[in-house]
Order: sequence, then C-alpha cells, then structure tokens
Amino acid sequence: MSDQGQVGRIIETPDCVAEGAAWLAEQDSRMAAAYAQTGPLPLRRRPGGFSQLLSAIVSQQVSVASANAIWARLEAAELTEADAIRQSDDETLRANGLSRQKARYARALAEAGIDFDALHHRATSEVVRELTEVTGIGVWTAEIYTMFSLGRADVFAPGDLALQEAVRLLFAMDKRPSERELRAMSENWSPWRAVAARLLWAYYHVEKNREGIR
Repeated sequence: MSDQGQVGRIIETPDCVAEGAAWLAEQDSRMAAAYAQTGPLPLRRRPGGFSQLLSAIVSQQVSVASANAIWARLEAAELTEADAIRQSDDETLRANGLSRQKARYARALAEAGIDFDALHHRATSEVVRELTEVTGIGVWTAEIYTMFSLGRADVFAPGDLALQEAVRLLFAMDKRPSERELRAMSENWSPWRAVAARLLWAYYHVEKNREGIR
C-alpha cells in the first residue's frame, strides 16, 4: 500500500483490505462482530475513466439489479464511452434504459472534459469538488468513484442507503442515521473508512440477503 502525500493511502490488493478490516475490528467490537459474519472482504477496485462515472450515474437511486440490467443494455449498444454518448440522441439513450434525467446527466459528463488521469494525483476533497461540478454527479457518486476507481482508503459515502441501513442494524439504532450523522460516525473509522464501507456493505448483504452496491 502506498502513501502519496495529499492523496493518502491507496487500496491496491486484498491484503490492503484485510489490513484495514483487522484495524477496524481492533477498534470496535461491533465491527469485529460484523467481520466475523462476513469473512474476507472484496477488493472492489475498478478502472478509472468516463465509463466508471457513467456506471455510477446509472446506479443512482435504483436497485443493484436494475442498475446491472441498464448497464448491460448500454454495453450491448456500445453506449458506455464519451464519444458514443455525444453522438447519440436522447431517444437512443432512453431506448437503452436511461431516464430523461440520466440521459441529460450522461451528456453533461461526456461534455465535461474531465482529465481522469489527473484525478489520481489530487486530494480526495479536490476530486469530489471537481466531479460534483458536473450536472448529475452528486457527492455520493463522486465518493463512490474516489473509493473504487481511485482506491482511496479513507473515503466514505454516508449518503448511501445500504450503508445507513447496515449501520442501523449493526449499532442497534432505532432509525437509519442521516447522511450528516453517518459522516460524523465514519470519522471513527479513519484512516480506513473505505474498508469500513466495504465491511458494512458485506454485512448488509449477510443481513438482508441482497447486494447494497454494484
């Protein structure tokens, strides 16, 4: 695992995830109990670039199964790259599963001209700020991209409903924590907040028998 100044630690291998999970289990008995139930956690590293951000947009506010189905249609139609989006009309995008709103978001992303390589060298806060300037990319989408495609070890996504529900269950809360409440809670899991997210998604899967994230 590397330490790159303002970028922080990068999750590169399953050993990195295991290191973070062991640290979390040592810090919090509830995390230890969750880890005992889930077993080894997935690496969840993804490539960077346009298609990964588009995939995150597709996943917004729909179930994992629905997002997978829509993404499969876009892949089959070869509509996962910026040039293809720019050359397609809204009717084509909607015919392949994008809502009117998400078609607009996809087009905004295609026109944004993001330097994806440069994102690897910027602080997480700067990455989130730049990505959220694009119409349709909110904090959740930017944090998911930073976590999975850039491999940042200390980023969380407290707006994620599955994470909120997992925390409600694990911490025996009466209701799901709000995004603000969960962001504050996640400070306790620094510098391994991205591994805490992986652990909580895995715990959600165990408890609910459904996937919480693509």
